Amino acid sequence: MDTRPIGVFDSGLGGLTAVRELARIMPEEDLVYFGDTGRVPYGGRSRDILVRYARQDVAFLRTFDPKAIVIACGTVSTTALDVLQEENDIPIFGVVAPAAHAAARVTRNGRVGLIGTRASIRSGAYERALDHLRPGVRVTARACPLLVPLVENGRFQPGDVVAETVVSEYLAPVRAAEADTLILGCTHYPLMKPIVGAYMGPGVTLVDVGEQCARWVKRQLELDGLRNERPGAGRHRYYVSDSTEDFTALASVFLGEDMTGEVEQIDITAY
Repeated sequence: MDTRPIGVFDSGLGGLTAVRELARIMPEEDLVYFGDTGRVPYGGRSRDILVRYARQDVAFLRTFDPKAIVIACGTVSTTALDVLQEENDIPIFGVVAPAAHAAARVTRNGRVGLIGTRASIRSGAYERALDHLRPGVRVTARACPLLVPLVENGRFQPGDVVAETVVSEYLAPVRAAEADTLILGCTHYPLMKPIVGAYMGPGVTLVDVGEQCARWVKRQLELDGLRNERPGAGRHRYYVSDSTEDFTALASVFLGEDMTGEVEQIDITAY
């Protein structure tokens, strides 16, 4: 048994969708979340900048002596996971492999759609993973730079004309390619599920990268004997690099319930 916490980080609030799933399937685990809200979004940054930010995020979380760290950020998972894994002596999990395995498993026609940030799409990480798992799979990928700002500003409800227009513009090529599976390659995107699902239609399976990553992490911790088996609910702590008020206002929406736990602003540049 290992009672150390699990660290989780993202560029903003999107990673809370992964926290929600981690807490649901492993309620006894302590979780420490860092949202780099002062530098969101990460999607348009260069690889060098992303690696620097990711190293700082990990360095901060390591002050809590975590047993594992979850990169609840599609952008960092596709551009910096290998660097972080090489530099750290604890398990570092990204969202690409879990989501790729799920998509390869559920697609019926071998046509998979992918939406993500510019950096995620530019990396080609999902295409490589899917080609390895299911050679010949056809991937239609679209960078969606406006979705993270929309979600961070609460613009994701069905009926929001702006959100629906942006989604339809981004996803038109994916629907035209007749993809039967769509990877939501950013942990912000699950809040867009109602709009995305309505546009793509009921025959398309949506793969939530945060949800798949949480399940993957649980299996790996069990295999490595790192689960916390004590009874009772785990402690959840939240840290951000910008206003705690702004974070608290939307966090409950991402978590799907009233947010409980401490929220503190920190200077991430000190790490």
